[in-house]
Amino acid sequence: MAEEKFSVIIIGAGPAGSTAAYLLALEGLDVLLIERGESPGCKNMYGGRMYSYALNRIIPGFWEEAPIERRVVTERVSFVTPERTATLNFQDAHWNKEPYHSFILLRAEFDAWLAGKAEEEGAILACGIRVDDVIKEGDRVIGVRAGDDEIFADVVIVADGGNSLITERAGLREKPQPAQVATGVKQIIELSQDLINQRFQIASDEGVANLFVGACTREVPGGGFLYTNKNSISLGLVVNMAAVQQMKYKIGELLEDFKSHPHIAPYIEGGQVMEYSAHLVPEAGYNMMPRLFDAGILVAGDAAGFVINLGYLVRGMDLAIASGEAAAKTILEARAKEDYSRQGLSIYQDHLKNNVVLRDLEMYRQAPHFLENSRLYQTYPHLVTSMLGEMFTVEGTKPEHIMGRALKQVKNAGVGITNLAKDAWKGGRSL
Repeated sequence: MAEEKFSVIIIGAGPAGSTAAYLLALEGLDVLLIERGESPGCKNMYGGRMYSYALNRIIPGFWEEAPIERRVVTERVSFVTPERTATLNFQDAHWNKEPYHSFILLRAEFDAWLAGKAEEEGAILACGIRVDDVIKEGDRVIGVRAGDDEIFADVVIVADGGNSLITERAGLREKPQPAQVATGVKQIIELSQDLINQRFQIASDEGVANLFVGACTREVPGGGFLYTNKNSISLGLVVNMAAVQQMKYKIGELLEDFKSHPHIAPYIEGGQVMEYSAHLVPEAGYNMMPRLFDAGILVAGDAAGFVINLGYLVRGMDLAIASGEAAAKTILEARAKEDYSRQGLSIYQDHLKNNVVLRDLEMYRQAPHFLENSRLYQTYPHLVTSMLGEMFTVEGTKPEHIMGRALKQVKNAGVGITNLAKDAWKGGRSL
């Protein structure tokens, strides 16, 4: 490998890297796709949801062949306290029709399939190889160094995940601050398909996506998730790293508490833990993006911070796939001009704006700051569940109108009407 030169070297066989590899190989370029794990997806910790529009644009009807667990038909957002849960439940009949809105999947299977599509078109997939650094000639990246091997290319795409060391070593970003990333932990709990269908009241190809806020993280910034797979449940937490550093307990303890919560325990009763994983997750979105391009190099996917977390909605895979598509288009245009300079690759920015990535990230650039508000995790879950508890409880006491009950609960929560109004205003403008 030391003497070879490729058109493109891609570091990381996740959704961003494999999408770029597939599109570039489809156009006849010599593509080397390097994966640190023993197989694509084996090192990925991911909750389990992918919005389908980005990949459907590239491979129409991909769900007919891709290893999909279930299509999402029910969205839930839950406010949890130690003893209570208030859940917003949403369904849309359009989600039952093609093109499907989103899917639940397992990354180990899905990433391997997508990398396989790139291989089918001629890309070379090399697994079990760690890229240590990029090789530069002057200011331009001309290849990568992996152990004793030096491998050269016209351009390099960095798509090695949220904890990307290559972007740091290439001088494209500083080390992320704790508040900009989160620690994610997940368990895959095996249950029969019949039990899952019965407990969640769904058909065999239907799935539920449930996000949680409040007691699941002991009221520190973060949240929980639950996704129904075919024969298992993905259950986990994502907690801001700055909060993790200040906690007196381990995040694994939070997950065990979450599993025993009265809302969660009945869903996973009798299940066996088949897999446990932990991973760093980029959270600051637009505010933590590195330089996205330089001479001979592009950054895509989680390595570029392309993640949107709005509390009620989390996006990563669709942005990764769209950024892989943008990187491929950029390289094809640069190749036609034989210009891999910083200026020649600057069109990457335009492609990212045109295919939703930068547009959406910029739209929600204030969301990470808003989600630092401790009242979202401490006060409001208690306020919401207490208000509903009052509404649905009959004890023979003097009745009271809803407005009076709501004002009483706001007063008891100590949040104040002013703070409530400010948070509602900021949330409406940020999310």
